[in-house]
Amino acid sequence: MNSATRKKVVLNADDMERAIARIAYEVIERAKGTDDLVLLGIPTRGVTLANRLAQKIASIVGRAIEVGSLDTTLYRDDLADQPMRAPHPTAIPAGGIDGKTVVLVDDVLYTGRTIKAALDALFDVGRPAVVRLGVLVDRGHRELPIRPDFVGKNLPTSRRETVIIAMRENDGADEVIIAEEA
Repeated sequence: MNSATRKKVVLNADDMERAIARIAYEVIERAKGTDDLVLLGIPTRGVTLANRLAQKIASIVGRAIEVGSLDTTLYRDDLADQPMRAPHPTAIPAGGIDGKTVVLVDDVLYTGRTIKAALDALFDVGRPAVVRLGVLVDRGHRELPIRPDFVGKNLPTSRRETVIIAMRENDGADEVIIAEEA
């Protein structure tokens, strides 16, 4: 981004923590507990978010939650249009996903194409009983019929805007920023 970019913080660290806590309670309620619950983060910040969500759920229910990561790189329909990027590891918990409630976790939901790729990748590694979607930010502009089950913040944006998620584990701070070229 150049110096003519306008930036606005729309979620600070406290806002993000509250959003993650709210999502955690919603996941527990919707899954009717945490038996057979698996969280799979989509790299990069979706994995960080899934780990935080698992920690929050564990602090509520008093037991560890299975968490892993699911790379979508080779399942994307836009590989020819994107710069070359290295795949991230897919890490499925030892108990697998067959017959489980799987919550796919990502930082931002935009067109829906990443989630479509995640669903394709997911069914290549197992057959969950239920698949749900949790995102920190839903910014709109869907190109596919994909809707999140759990949302930290609905953030209507224009296509000229960019949503930037910073997480302390990856970026040293927690915040959600909307940036727009001036």
